[in-house]
Amino acid sequence: MTKREAQKPDLPALLELYRHLNVDPADPILELDERITALWDEILSDRNHRVLLIEADGKPVTTCVLIIVPNLTRGARPYALIENVVTHPDARKKGYGKAVLDYAKEIATALGCYKIMLMTGRKDEATLRFYENCGYNCGDKTAFIQWFL
Repeated sequence: MTKREAQKPDLPALLELYRHLNVDPADPILELDERITALWDEILSDRNHRVLLIEADGKPVTTCVLIIVPNLTRGARPYALIENVVTHPDARKKGYGKAVLDYAKEIATALGCYKIMLMTGRKDEATLRFYENCGYNCGDKTAFIQWFL
């Protein structure tokens, strides 16, 4: 198992992983084109936006996005957001999901963050237990979402 930040050549593998994130017609599968490549370049150039990967046998099997948010509270310490956590179905239940979340925590801690927040749309108990077993809790905050469709 290898942990690392995604690089420019990882875009096709990342898009393949994202096919397993949401099976929702409102979230279309993205194809590699000029617009997506430009967006990927923008993401990679943002020092506060990191796409983390876990590889097995040289192939990305798990990813998450880690956003570092500069902050004027808590002694001007930043906080972190995690989004788009996904493991390829063939690689689930092997510790890769926990590994990518641990990697995100390692980076956030090194950057002085005072907390990491993670939201999930999943309601199944196994997923919720997974996040709790990774150190997250659902009792401290209440999340509200307003969708723009």
